[in-house]
Amino acid sequence: MSKKELLQNGVNQVFFEEEWYPPLSEALKNLTAAQACWQPEGKAANTIWENTNHLLTFKERLLSRLHKDDSFVAPQNNDETFVQSGANDEDAWQETVKRTLHVHDALQSSLASLQEAELDQPSPSLPVWQQYLNILLHDAYHTGQIVQLRKLQGSWPDKRSYL
Repeated sequence: MSKKELLQNGVNQVFFEEEWYPPLSEALKNLTAAQACWQPEGKAANTIWENTNHLLTFKERLLSRLHKDDSFVAPQNNDETFVQSGANDEDAWQETVKRTLHVHDALQSSLASLQEAELDQPSPSLPVWQQYLNILLHDAYHTGQIVQLRKLQGSWPDKRSYL
């Protein structure tokens, strides 16, 4: 399996196809804005909405690098990526979910258009393949947090079947 095929497989699994863990699309499925804004007592965790925006930031950054688009404005620090706008605003939450699907599709399309040799090119410093791999691992990590939040709030099924 080539590097590109390995990454394409990872992109599908982390977002759409459930294998070892639920993909991000399942973790966000059927969530309301109120559920996306929920935070456990003590505020020890980011909300689902904050986690989703955090993931979007790094995916949008990778897309801007791939397309040599200088319009992306990087946050000053990691904390600024955990944002939540329009608390309990259903339309705003659905727009965030839609944007997440769009960005993921764009990353998938960009990967499909790359030649194997382009994956080794630094952009700006890390090779493109490593940036994709980092995005995949990052998504898996935060998807786990989202599922945990859903379990704590009672919006995740007690029993799920997959495969």
